Amino acid sequence: MTEWHWDDLRVFLTLAREGSLTASARELDVSHPTVSRRIRALEDAFSTRLFDRLPDRFVLTAAGEELLADALEMERAAETVDRRSATLSDTAKGTVRVSAGEAMAGFIAAHLPEVRENLQCVEIELVSSHLLANLSRREADLLIREQVPDSANLITRRLGTVGYAVYGAKALVRRAVADGMKTVPWAGFDEEHTYMPGQKWLLDLLDGSRPVIRVNDWLVLRDIARSGAALTVLPCHIGDTDPSLTRFGETLPDVATDQWLLVHRDLRALPRIRGVMDALIRLFQNHRPTIEGLRNYNEDAEAGP
Repeated sequence: MTEWHWDDLRVFLTLAREGSLTASARELDVSHPTVSRRIRALEDAFSTRLFDRLPDRFVLTAAGEELLADALEMERAAETVDRRSATLSDTAKGTVRVSAGEAMAGFIAAHLPEVRENLQCVEIELVSSHLLANLSRREADLLIREQVPDSANLITRRLGTVGYAVYGAKALVRRAVADGMKTVPWAGFDEEHTYMPGQKWLLDLLDGSRPVIRVNDWLVLRDIARSGAALTVLPCHIGDTDPSLTRFGETLPDVATDQWLLVHRDLRALPRIRGVMDALIRLFQNHRPTIEGLRNYNEDAEAGP
């Protein structure tokens, strides 16, 4: 009888996805020789070569392609068991992992006492990332994102709409009011992140020219605006709550983004996850004017873009 282990199949799947021993070892958090040893053990168990070793990558053989289909089915079954095992305890205690972009993660962090008011037995892991965590693999329990992935396994709930406006230090905003918005320096996102809200508006304002300062993080943009180095576009819940920033005009038209709460359908009824979901929904409801940018802005900057 052929002897093999699920851990070896996990290594096999990772190498099939990554294509190299180095990348696979990094993904699995093991050593380079461990990946190689596990693959050899699996090939010995099945008495066949699963990968062709090319100079720059590993490529599945015909036998490897056949095994891949079965291994993927096993992986999906293991993920299902892992998710459902979390529901068997039926408890309001434990850890809930929430993934959000850095701007929204910062908003939640600023209001954690409110979120945890009735959830003192729940530990919260707040992960800041632009990447979409895989809920099926439990890379996170809850996601807050601007887009909804096309998946029948996800339950979605619209939390609210984020407004955006132009912000900067008071002196630079006054200069923009007096001399025009194109006369001052601007900060925005780098080329890999031009999909971020407000970046198309900014490029149009600058006639296609790139902002003179470019970053990949909303909170860094906030710090640049604070410094007086440039004006920038920020979510209103960041700009309006910062006393060192002044808003230039009203919220930008056609830049608002919806925020969605996503959970895997297998986990939505788990008490601790349901409790955090309800708390996040209430948080957005209670702070709707701040999130949408409906509060009054500094009269010193009263001028529209």
